Amino acid sequence: MLYLKNSNLLIEAALARDAFGNDAQVSLVYYPDRNALLVAGKSKAFFEKLHETHWVILKERNLLGDKLVSIRDILLDHDLDDTDRPLLYELKNTGILSITL
Repeated sequence: MLYLKNSNLLIEAALARDAFGNDAQVSLVYYPDRNALLVAGKSKAFFEKLHETHWVILKERNLLGDKLVSIRDILLDHDLDDTDRPLLYELKNTGILSITL
């Protein structure tokens, strides 16, 4: 599962492992026209070449392996709803996580 909590993406351990493996950083890009946030691990070098991204640290939330990614700036810059809630997502076969905000 994937949640928005306190302006952070809360990514449960299983999804984090599948999407990012052992990457300690992820790259983000938000497309307002699609209302989509795309997230990929640093090891996905092609992602940075295809999109204008910025890197953020993939933080450890707990010993279970859940991860946090701060997206507060994106929420503020695009005047998006910052209410805590589950988020719809799709993990593409390329390893890119597509999240509907």
